[in-house]
Amino acid sequence: MNIILLGPPGAGKGTQAKRLEQKFGLKQISTGDMLRAEVAAGTAIGREAKAIMEQGQFVPDPIIVEMIQNRIGQADCSQGFILDGFPRTESQAEALDSMLAKRELTIDAVILLDVSEEQLVERIASRTSEDGTRRKDDEPEVVRSRLKVYRDQTAPILPYYEREGRLRRIDGMQSVEAVGTALDDLLVPVSR
Repeated sequence: MNIILLGPPGAGKGTQAKRLEQKFGLKQISTGDMLRAEVAAGTAIGREAKAIMEQGQFVPDPIIVEMIQNRIGQADCSQGFILDGFPRTESQAEALDSMLAKRELTIDAVILLDVSEEQLVERIASRTSEDGTRRKDDEPEVVRSRLKVYRDQTAPILPYYEREGRLRRIDGMQSVEAVGTALDDLLVPVSR
């Protein structure tokens, strides 16, 4: 089972992805983590990506798609994967679909954790870490800035999946447990 998990920062994607990894044996794939790992390992892709990033540019879609293709071919993705942070544009979604089709794979579910931005700002601003401190990126102004980046850069992908009838929405403002139950209800039939 292969999933794309969408939603703004703080919607609970990371929490739910960890739970889905355990429940279904999937592997969460974060393109940001993959880029850092490729750069650190000094691979050909990593060297190319590093040069591009050092110029302040976005890494081109073909490089990202190649990294994902290499990653999903690894043994720990044999049961499926959860994409987090990709795709962000329609061209990336099309490139992903094309690459997967060549491997005779598909995306089985595209899930949006739908949230109220103002309630999300309040929720994030009120959380503290286990040691009682608050992260700088949990400050309301920073959260609003991160949400704007999401609206500008990632949310535009939603119509692509809606047109194809592949987008499913889950109320991300529910409790962690309720969101998990809604995800399970959606994914259990797909996993068979």
